[in-house]
Amino acid sequence: MSSSVFIDDQKNIIIKGAKRVVSSTNTQAVVEILNSCICITGSEIEVKKLDLNNGEVSFNGVVSNIKFSDKPEKISLFKRIFK
Repeated sequence: MSSSVFIDDQKNIIIKGAKRVVSSTNTQAVVEILNSCICITGSEIEVKKLDLNNGEVSFNGVVSNIKFSDKPEKISLFKRIFK
């Protein structure tokens, strides 16, 4: 299965080939794909559609950054408490 990321007007994101959503807050979402993770940061980020049977996740919100990494980024407890 391949993966792809579609961004529409910096507000809608569709990720195909998703295995799982590692974490999701209103400022950050981390999605695991084949052998890596996609970290989306911004504001007002929310899951619009979650269909892991077909490997599709979509988000709404204002996207400021998208980062690909080899493993999931963990948000420290300190950062989660003091946003």
